[in-house]
Amino acid sequence: MDEIQRKLALMDGQLAGRRLHRRLVSTAPLFLPAIGLMVGILLQDRVGNALMGPAVSTSLGTWLTLLSFGVAAAWIYFVRNRHSPRPEILAYGALFCFTCLGAVRLLVFEKAGPRDIRNIVGSERVLATIRGRILTRPYQERQDWCFAQSVSADPSSAFYLRLDGLQTPTGWQQVTGTVRVQVDEPTPNLRVGDRVRAYCWLHRFEEPSNPGQFNFAEYLRIRNIYVGASVPTRDAIVTCDDGSPDIWIGLRSTFTGAAAQGLLDHPPVDTQGEAMIEALLLGERRNIDRDTNEAFRRTGLLHLISLSGMHLSILIGIVWWSCKPAGFSKRTRALICILATAVFLLIVPPLGPILRAAVIVWAYCASILLRRRANAVNSLSLAVIVLLLFRPTQLFEAGWQLSFASVAGILAFTRKIEDLAHAGARHWFRPANREAGAAMRLLRNTGAVVIRVLSVGVSAWLGSAGILLYHFYNITPLASLWTAIASPWVTAILVLGFLKILLSFFLPTLSLLLSYPLSLLADLLIWLVKLMAGIDFSYILIGHVPLVLIVLYYVLILFAAFVYLRRPVVKKGLCTAMALTLVLSLGVMKWQRTHRDHLSLTCLNVGHGQALLAQLPGTMNILFDAGSLYGRDVGSRIVVPFLDYIGIGRLHAIVVSHHDLDHINGIPEVVDRRRVDCVYIDDTSFPQTQSVETAGILMQHLENKRIRVQYVDQITDTVAAHVHALWPAGEPMMQGQLGENDKSLVCVIEFAGKSVLLCSDIEEPAQRETLRLYPALKADVVVVPHHGSVRTLDNGFLKQLESGILLCSCGRQDYERGRVLRQADDAKMLLTATDGAVTICIEKAGVVKTTTLGLQHGD
Repeated sequence: MDEIQRKLALMDGQLAGRRLHRRLVSTAPLFLPAIGLMVGILLQDRVGNALMGPAVSTSLGTWLTLLSFGVAAAWIYFVRNRHSPRPEILAYGALFCFTCLGAVRLLVFEKAGPRDIRNIVGSERVLATIRGRILTRPYQERQDWCFAQSVSADPSSAFYLRLDGLQTPTGWQQVTGTVRVQVDEPTPNLRVGDRVRAYCWLHRFEEPSNPGQFNFAEYLRIRNIYVGASVPTRDAIVTCDDGSPDIWIGLRSTFTGAAAQGLLDHPPVDTQGEAMIEALLLGERRNIDRDTNEAFRRTGLLHLISLSGMHLSILIGIVWWSCKPAGFSKRTRALICILATAVFLLIVPPLGPILRAAVIVWAYCASILLRRRANAVNSLSLAVIVLLLFRPTQLFEAGWQLSFASVAGILAFTRKIEDLAHAGARHWFRPANREAGAAMRLLRNTGAVVIRVLSVGVSAWLGSAGILLYHFYNITPLASLWTAIASPWVTAILVLGFLKILLSFFLPTLSLLLSYPLSLLADLLIWLVKLMAGIDFSYILIGHVPLVLIVLYYVLILFAAFVYLRRPVVKKGLCTAMALTLVLSLGVMKWQRTHRDHLSLTCLNVGHGQALLAQLPGTMNILFDAGSLYGRDVGSRIVVPFLDYIGIGRLHAIVVSHHDLDHINGIPEVVDRRRVDCVYIDDTSFPQTQSVETAGILMQHLENKRIRVQYVDQITDTVAAHVHALWPAGEPMMQGQLGENDKSLVCVIEFAGKSVLLCSDIEEPAQRETLRLYPALKADVVVVPHHGSVRTLDNGFLKQLESGILLCSCGRQDYERGRVLRQADDAKMLLTATDGAVTICIEKAGVVKTTTLGLQHGD
């Protein structure tokens, strides 16, 4: 009997696989076209130019020819088999046609028009006067990093400007395109919809110069923005009175302002609870502080504070059930929900997840109006098609990918995971019959709800885990549990928030009373998420993962869920092999990044400053300085993203060479985001400079974080045997005669018979004293003193060291003005200003290798 049941179950599984394919084709006819559209965009973006040549016209003609062929073939087949066409053939024909359409749409979207601003601005900056209309609210840069108070300049502002004119010697020339305008001062007088004239530098955006650094140029490129405008002062921007106002922009501004006023009562935001409310209901996350944002990131809950389908579905649910007691029919309620969704889109930013949710809502309401049964997969596919046809580059946005992957995971896996959970519980939590007692029914129904919520959370995590790992380098295995815990609080905030906005127009006093429970819920949500973020094993940092492993992950979960084989043991074997390959690959990758048999030294490009990460043989990681003179917030923007990229979650030590701003102003953000065992300082500099503001800020921050501080003379015994402090040394009287730069720490790292000399900011007197104290000092690699400054470099210092590699951590401005060393007679010269981040690897056999990002030339 068991054998018969096994064979019957096998036949059911095989038939289910066939039924799934047929059901997708019949009930979700847009599924394959949506897949084809994404495939076409990917093909054109990744390999289209390589296969078809660089000329856009050639590529476009090729794709149009293929599209015409596909449409003609599908039409001929349909005409010949009009009475009994096979849906599968038509579906795969649509797949081919939409693949070609996706490539065509991307080419058309990215093609610059004849008057596009891209045709005017090349690799060099252009001084120009431009005219256009402000599209977004001017955003003032937040000065929330520790050393922001030490920056003398005012915070900058940024907004997007839709161009319509460029001034030339012969008058105004019509131009098109959108530019990102950055003003070096606040711009409180500018508003969305203003038509302005700006005197500025037009430029192209630079690619990142450090691994893991946010690619702002790519971020803007996928939004079809290629040119930036740099404005030195707000006086260089003049509001124009000519031209008619933009009705659409004005309408959006009116709705957004009214909703913000009704929700917050007293904008602007002044507490983190209000910032959370603003993010959840209005989609404005800029006022959430770093610690709160980091807590949501570590717990995998960032999607809760990003506008998505959950937020819109709660709003539509309120509207739907509010209309029911009024006696409205289903079709009338559907029309009201369509209108409510349109109003919501006027209030919130037009982000991919919320637009996806809006299309699904409209599709569902349309099915009610047309008296058709809605299909979730078909609605999701429709959203993919609509959004990608509107802007195909959304496919490359991490937020867009996560939104659709999460929903797809919920649709694909929820029922299967729920059935597995009930089977594991022997179906005890299935809804009880009415003969059971009230307590038993309540218990079982509650258990069923918990299983459903956890199944949805796990399904969403399965759909998005690969994308999260690829873009953010981490795994959050407890994200499903945290989502289940935090979702009720978020739901309560959303319900109260939407009610508060609605009541503010009719019953303002009652709306004001809702502010107190709303703020309390927001504060409790923040506290709860920070508490969950403190659980270390809920966040696993892996580092950069090859795309092939991400593809293998999605092949595994789809194969396990939907592929049926005649022999179940074969399927189990294949799934086990793929799972082992994936887990072992990630494990080996993580092990190699934390356990080494070589020395790796990476000098990050922070401009005029220094940030050096030494990964010693074994597991020890030491950061030598982290700061920049002109760059803002290098700790969060450059150092921490690099540590994420290479999968380093712990720093055994941070060595501070001296208290200058360009060496320490990024350290506070590093200790905020990483576990740091100890910070080493130079006792000849810091104890005498406690009155110095920069040193005081750093020491106070380290004390607040309870980071252990030790003096550099203990570094040899405590940190690693291969790291030695050479300077400062000598008599106290001689030390008192030196300048602050000459008191900088000089360290040497020795491994495999090779040595690396880190010279910090020592100038000629300290350089001569170092050679006098260590007459036999040689170094294979030298980090040139004082950022490679030729003005403070002793003529014989580098020559006596006889190094083969010289490395300068310098800014581009100093390089272009000839202030830094550019070449050496007998050594290889590497400069972060031209090479980007530089990595020097010394293997255990003593072989020295260098790697650069190759901004101008690579290794």
